[in-house]
Amino acid sequence: MTELDVSLPVAAQPSLEDVVSLAEAAEDHGYDRVWLPETWGRDGVTTLALAAERTDDVGLGASILNVYSRSPTLVGQTAATLQEASDGRFRVGLGPSGPAVIRNWHGVEFDRPLKRTREYVEILRRVVSGEEVRYDGDVFRLGGFRLRQGPPEIPPPVDAAGMGPKSVELAGRFADGWHALMLTPEGLQDRLDDFRRGADLGDRDPEDARVTMSLTCYVDEDGDRAREQVRQHLCFYIGGMGTFYRDALARQGYEDTAHAVYDNWNDGDRRAAMGALGDDLLGDLAVAGTPDEARERLAEFAGIDGVDALTVGFPREADREGIRTTMEVLAP
Repeated sequence: MTELDVSLPVAAQPSLEDVVSLAEAAEDHGYDRVWLPETWGRDGVTTLALAAERTDDVGLGASILNVYSRSPTLVGQTAATLQEASDGRFRVGLGPSGPAVIRNWHGVEFDRPLKRTREYVEILRRVVSGEEVRYDGDVFRLGGFRLRQGPPEIPPPVDAAGMGPKSVELAGRFADGWHALMLTPEGLQDRLDDFRRGADLGDRDPEDARVTMSLTCYVDEDGDRAREQVRQHLCFYIGGMGTFYRDALARQGYEDTAHAVYDNWNDGDRRAAMGALGDDLLGDLAVAGTPDEARERLAEFAGIDGVDALTVGFPREADREGIRTTMEVLAP
């Protein structure tokens, strides 16, 4: 049975209390896990620590922590601490993000993202094992670190996010799971092939890894209004967050649409950018509409073979009422 998770919003929440209360609501509604992205809002570590304190059973996860703004040793310490704080409910998601974020926001060169992600995963696992960390890689050379406290009884699983063939192959080869996003059901199948190929290269069973598909979701009695909220969100990412989302869409056979959205968005014509993303494609990338429409579409995504969990995320402009309504309507 496909699990159902929630991705907490990173924007439009007036206070930290509002964000953490959504984690409590997700637990009350029966969601399996609460993920927190870390972009330009509140930091993921502090927020997840508070969520661990305020919840009892729901899983918690970081999706994603980028592999540039913290050292891999520090991320390992963080993962061990959050696993302790949550009594074994934590799962860490890692990924390189992209140049627009890493160079512009963090002032770090976006260098060797795949190699860096692989080494992060390997170092993090050594840190949480409690063993002395000695590592001689292409990006990191470390020695002498060991956790002073005992290691977690259950090491937190380490997932990797990725959109391109090589990054997804890397997740299959080295990580405990893969986070998929900006993929249609058909496009997902190509990436699942990459994921399974990576598992074969790592002499691993792909069934032992968790595939999590992230979906932007919004429910409104006015279905068209719900679709416009999601359309604006998708176009922001395709057009405004570098070229990764544009290229991911183009790889799936939507090159003209991807470039029309990207070009119009960067020319400042938001209306034309949104007009280029039709309802059919929107429905293949997201869940939006009336309550009945949204439940039906989510069930179709849940039926995709090879997907272990779906994550209900929210448009960046969604208000508190819309987020809570969507969470309640789509709850398991």
